[in-house]
Amino acid sequence: MDPLRGRRPWEIGAPQPPLRELAATGALRGRVLDVGCGTGEHTLMAAAAGLDATGIDRDADALAIAGRKARERGLTARFIRHNALRVTELGEVFDTALDCLLLHAMTPADRSRYLDGLRAVLRSGGRLFVLCYSDWHTAEPTPPHRMSRGDLESCFTSGWRVDSIQATTSASTVHTGGVAAWLAACTTL
Repeated sequence: MDPLRGRRPWEIGAPQPPLRELAATGALRGRVLDVGCGTGEHTLMAAAAGLDATGIDRDADALAIAGRKARERGLTARFIRHNALRVTELGEVFDTALDCLLLHAMTPADRSRYLDGLRAVLRSGGRLFVLCYSDWHTAEPTPPHRMSRGDLESCFTSGWRVDSIQATTSASTVHTGGVAAWLAACTTL
């Protein structure tokens, strides 16, 4: 769906609550990369916390909205049109990466390529936080790309340490009570 014609279910006009809680506890550090940033809420959340924040997305319209939000809020953040599968082409290094509802939408082969790229652009000991839909969600309409805990864990078998995977809820414009989700915290080895 075009973000100018209507909001996507995950575009709630604010950071997703589980990621907002991470920011509130100081879990986001250093240079932050928001992969698949959409209209920029998580990038702007990091910038508001005083962090060097960069958001990437392929959607030029969403990035224009993100840039407008940054200006309106008086925040400094970079928004770059870029493919998440080619993140190494940015030629930069980050301390923290955020993935809000992107990983689960990829094919298994793309997930591996994507995570290899993130591992390459994160400093040793860098953190990745992933929010994805859970297979525990049963309410209609059924969200696409739901993952089991095992599916999620299997993404991080090489070059990563899984620090935690917690059951949580992703806010939604379609599901009144939100969508059952997983929040994974991983560290590069």
